[in-house]
Amino acid sequence: MIKKLVIFGVGLIGGSLALALRQAHYCQQIVGCSRNAEHLQKAVDLGVIDSFTLDPQDAVHDADMVLLAVPMGAMGKLLQQIKPVLPADAILTDAGSTKGSVVAEVEQVFGKDFTRFVPGHPIAGREKSGVEAAIPDLYIKRRVILTPLPHTDADALASVAAMWQVTGAVLEQMPVELHDQVLAATSHLPHVLAFSLVDTLLNLPMREDIFRYAAGGFRDFTRIASSDPVMWRDICLTNKTAIVDMISKLQADLSEFAALMEQQDGDALYERMSRAKQARDSYMAYLENGKPA
Repeated sequence: MIKKLVIFGVGLIGGSLALALRQAHYCQQIVGCSRNAEHLQKAVDLGVIDSFTLDPQDAVHDADMVLLAVPMGAMGKLLQQIKPVLPADAILTDAGSTKGSVVAEVEQVFGKDFTRFVPGHPIAGREKSGVEAAIPDLYIKRRVILTPLPHTDADALASVAAMWQVTGAVLEQMPVELHDQVLAATSHLPHVLAFSLVDTLLNLPMREDIFRYAAGGFRDFTRIASSDPVMWRDICLTNKTAIVDMISKLQADLSEFAALMEQQDGDALYERMSRAKQARDSYMAYLENGKPA
């Protein structure tokens, strides 16, 4: 049971967590904090949070759990604001999509011996953003990755894990560096591709016809280009090394595909497409049945 949960950034991720915990009666009090009073009032009106404040220091007063669900670029300043008043026994965690940068920010502000920080990342989302998009079942059967550090307090880790388990999430643990490499490949690169494809098409002279006659494949592939640009800008900047490495690998593969088409090598194209189809089908079977096809 959490006595007072403070959520910085009551949007899709933080709001959905709040709704799930409220539904389970797992929190006595949920307080939201951001710079937008209108947005926070809407969160109160929707029953997502109990109350709000625009003052970060006021927000964390008497808190026992603090979730940072703000854009990656806002983490550092927020940490500096709450450090002087964060209760000594409070647990600090986050929902950021990159972990190395958040760990570095926390260590810079709180010191490398700070034990009450549990880095986390819920692997869940929708193309819609904002508290209006929050739903209580967002995390059911979705993975939440925790990346505790060697000195992370065991009780703090257990408390954060228990909080996420209440939402119906499946908990995983992995090292910080591995997390950022894996997510660069499975989440960050696809978002960059979707944004890039739509932007490329916008610059073509026949763009109006392209969007008028786009079929389901275009809609499905570019769905995530409707995601929050602020959040994804910050993710690209904070995990740039891993993402740029994946872009380079993809560029090399695309060049090979282009070469095979130039060479009219249908057999090689078929082989690569079949391999990709089999891998995708196996992945979908795993999602649906819990085991590969």
